[in-house]
Amino acid sequence: MNGISRRVVLRAAGAALALPWLESLPLHASPHDGPREFPKRFAVLVMGNGINGNHWWARGSGAAMQLSRSLEPLEPVKHKVNVINGLFNEPAVGTGIHPAQTGNLLSGASLGAGAIVRAGVSVDQVLAQRIGQATPSSLVLSCEPAIGGTHETGFSLTYSSHISWRSADAPAPQEVHPSRAFDRLFERRACGPRRSLLDLVHDSAARLRRTASASDRHRLDDYLTSVRGVEMRVDSLRAEAPQDLRERTRLMCDIVALAFQTDRTRIASLLLARDLSSLSYPFLGVRGDHHAASHDDLSDAYQRIVRFHVGRLAYLASALDAMPEGEGTVLDNCCLLWLSNMWSGWKHDNRKLPVVMVGGLGGTLETGRSLEYLYAGDDKRKLCSLYLSIMDRMGVALDRFGDADARLEGI
Repeated sequence: MNGISRRVVLRAAGAALALPWLESLPLHASPHDGPREFPKRFAVLVMGNGINGNHWWARGSGAAMQLSRSLEPLEPVKHKVNVINGLFNEPAVGTGIHPAQTGNLLSGASLGAGAIVRAGVSVDQVLAQRIGQATPSSLVLSCEPAIGGTHETGFSLTYSSHISWRSADAPAPQEVHPSRAFDRLFERRACGPRRSLLDLVHDSAARLRRTASASDRHRLDDYLTSVRGVEMRVDSLRAEAPQDLRERTRLMCDIVALAFQTDRTRIASLLLARDLSSLSYPFLGVRGDHHAASHDDLSDAYQRIVRFHVGRLAYLASALDAMPEGEGTVLDNCCLLWLSNMWSGWKHDNRKLPVVMVGGLGGTLETGRSLEYLYAGDDKRKLCSLYLSIMDRMGVALDRFGDADARLEGI
């Protein structure tokens, strides 16, 4: 694959610290690496059980775009946002509530009822399999443990707990502990008393600093400081999964951001809240759990929940937008996709879905737009058509994906 070699890694016993893009990297890269071209990355964030429809809209474009209460957290990056209305996942409509609305959200496959699962390979895993030669496969993260058993509709609850599928009968294993995700990212292994990553790679980092340009030394120092900050927060919660959802979701977003910045992976999925979610939000003044709150989806309480999870998208986007890469930022070479498995939790209505995209994917996506597809006709508002369009821009061209054989117009 052409592009700058980004596989510069500071190695030590029990750890490997990959570096972000630096101007000095071409000095360390192979002469056969080809012209400067930054990698494209894709991440999908999912919040189950729908949104508050009264506060989910965008009007206008560019700097004049207006965002609803639920989408307001995206205000700082709205010029890099596309709010898409009217798309739907047709194979999940009319098949039953909850698991049957979720298991094919990223694949558009027909689901099998009963205890034996049968879904389809999800778009993130298709991308991971096709471009996995360049980087380790993908990050599959969840802020909530999976549930088992069979739903009253006859569909396995595995569909409710997993959005990323490696094969028709096997969801991708997901990590729910930020500490284990962090360790995987930096290849941390138990090796005597735990020491900071920065202590382990101190000597190799010092050698690199001596050969780097002044701007690269500043960038390297900023990066090492950010890694240490995330490491300290992870270590303080290493004994168990963080009980505070705010910190858990922030850490998961930080891990995705570091993985993209250092090119440890180019594909990630983050399940913010699964279908039938039991997450609680005392810090938002909400009684009961996420699923219960979604049955009163037009309430102010549920709007606060939705806004919180859109805020996680904004947090990740802003973190990536603060990471320089060439003449732009890492976010400029990303596509972050946020969606839910239904529109209204009270009605379990998935005839249209809330969809937001952030990032320009290397200049291949026009941004700062509010796009309407609800009245375009069912054949022209398929979610899988959007997936085909995204995969095209990442160099994976398929004749068909899920229920779609055409790209989404206007993207």
